[in-house]
Amino acid sequence: MEIEHLSRRTLLGGICTGAAFAAVPSWAQGHSIHGGHGSSHGRGGPRIPAGFGELSGEVIDLTVGSGHRIVEGRRGPGIAVNGSVPGPLIRLREGQNVRLNVTNNLNADTSIHWHGLLVPFQMDGVPGISFPGIRPRQTFTYEFPIRQSGTYWYHSHSGLQEQSGHYGPLIIDPAEPEPVEYERDYILLLSDFTVLDPHFIMSRLRTGEGYFNRQLSSWTDNYPMSGEERRMWAEMRMPATDIMDIGAPTYTFLANGRGPTEGLEYLFRQGERIRLRVINGSAQSFFNVRIPGLPMTIIAADGQNVRPVEVDEFQIGTAETYDVVVTPGKADAYAIVGESMDRSGMALAMLASRPGARASVPPLRDPPLLTMADMGMNHGPAAEGGHGGMDHGSTDHKAMGHSADAAAPAAASHSMDGMSMRDTSLLPPDVEIGPGVDMVSMAPVDKMGDPGLGLRDVKHRVLNYRMLTALEANRDTREPSRLLELHLTGNMERYMWSFDGQMYSAVSDVPIRFAWNERVRVKLVNNTMMAHPIHLHGMFFELVNGKNADQQPRKNVVIVQPGASAQFDLTANEPGDWAFHCHLMYHMHGGMMQTVTVVGPGGEK
Repeated sequence: MEIEHLSRRTLLGGICTGAAFAAVPSWAQGHSIHGGHGSSHGRGGPRIPAGFGELSGEVIDLTVGSGHRIVEGRRGPGIAVNGSVPGPLIRLREGQNVRLNVTNNLNADTSIHWHGLLVPFQMDGVPGISFPGIRPRQTFTYEFPIRQSGTYWYHSHSGLQEQSGHYGPLIIDPAEPEPVEYERDYILLLSDFTVLDPHFIMSRLRTGEGYFNRQLSSWTDNYPMSGEERRMWAEMRMPATDIMDIGAPTYTFLANGRGPTEGLEYLFRQGERIRLRVINGSAQSFFNVRIPGLPMTIIAADGQNVRPVEVDEFQIGTAETYDVVVTPGKADAYAIVGESMDRSGMALAMLASRPGARASVPPLRDPPLLTMADMGMNHGPAAEGGHGGMDHGSTDHKAMGHSADAAAPAAASHSMDGMSMRDTSLLPPDVEIGPGVDMVSMAPVDKMGDPGLGLRDVKHRVLNYRMLTALEANRDTREPSRLLELHLTGNMERYMWSFDGQMYSAVSDVPIRFAWNERVRVKLVNNTMMAHPIHLHGMFFELVNGKNADQQPRKNVVIVQPGASAQFDLTANEPGDWAFHCHLMYHMHGGMMQTVTVVGPGGEK
């Protein structure tokens, strides 16, 4: 069958990006409806279709409204931008000015944050920090110049609206030619859907953190743990299977708004170079992305170009983006698998040489288990990123008057007594000790070389942060003038999350302050047993990953592995008040958020 060649602009312009073969998605044609439990918020109103159109130009009008969604035959609450989930692709060009008129048709306040965009702080879209929010039946106009290029996204920063569908993709085409050539350009926006009201989910997490975990260990399970290990985890009151707060079946994992059996396809011709822009627009989920039988070349991270690096799989944390190039071979189809980190489910799409072509889908792999290294209790192979190992770079922390992990050898010799995980004497004095801190990492180590939970022992090539190198040299390579150490803290049983033991509501008027153009190294120490994707608004930072200062990759989200540390260098050159938070939505609303204030060159914000 001869396939008409479609340009990337044509493909991206359809109502459902990548589904070039049907105007109406197949799943929207008569599935039965199964009701959920929880509140009925958002279950009325119009049915919201999956997929998105494209908007561009100097003036763009957006409308936020509510309705209901049906995914895999299950009905749940929905919040749509311009009537779809995800919202429309906004396609801009570097160097242009844009005015975005956002009208709120909800019965509650809303907002839009332009994730990763360099904007005046009043345009950043975070209620309570940079603007008051958009009230019902009102319109707010965002206006700013476009100072960058790359793959980004946008989402609500109000309430728990992301969970219900308030998100969409955003692409900025560069003013100069792309450094990588490709014939087709596709978006893969991964997310999570639930039939439950997100406020119901939050209330259940607060009253019982393991409520949605369907992979809890028991004396009759098949997890490869000894009796001693099981007793140790029980003593710590922590399950080794607590990989994600929420998995399937509570969540259905989506690709461009569609469930895994709902037929998302991307057209290809053999030998074509295809750019796949992968966006994790989920509320709460990490994904391990692979295309069995097809290597992927990473060319950008968080919208910033990196030196091409070929891998077979990569983990993408909530809010991260990765651009990859693939070249399909002779097969009729290839499965694009976004397996949830806890391996309870997957998002799925197909690279298809013809309409309806399907590749076999690999079964879900065995769920991973946390180890003592994930608790910061030793320096074994898992602590250093599993197979392949990793060095720890050549950064001289002592030059800044700080010895990183100086107490690690002594701490590592502690017994694996469950109570030692609550030794608050290991914390620095500026961490507030209280009911919000129930665990302390004994010997946190740098895990920039860790590919992520569940991927340490696979036999194929897996991305880690140490493999990323900036394509264009960083402009500011000054030695940081100071080190700022922040501890990620939490009480999982009470579902309290914080920086330095202080939940956001308690520190909202005591921001982290940076002087104008100050060069700072930020060290994040994770004292919890969960991976946290930490996002800084308004600026990019450079990961301290062992590369020279001019080659450190630029990002705006960094995953801090359990019981580990991660560092980045920051030039504070964007004046104003900026949000700094964990991008797991329920963690952010549970308190893991802070305000960063950058004083302008004249002392103003």
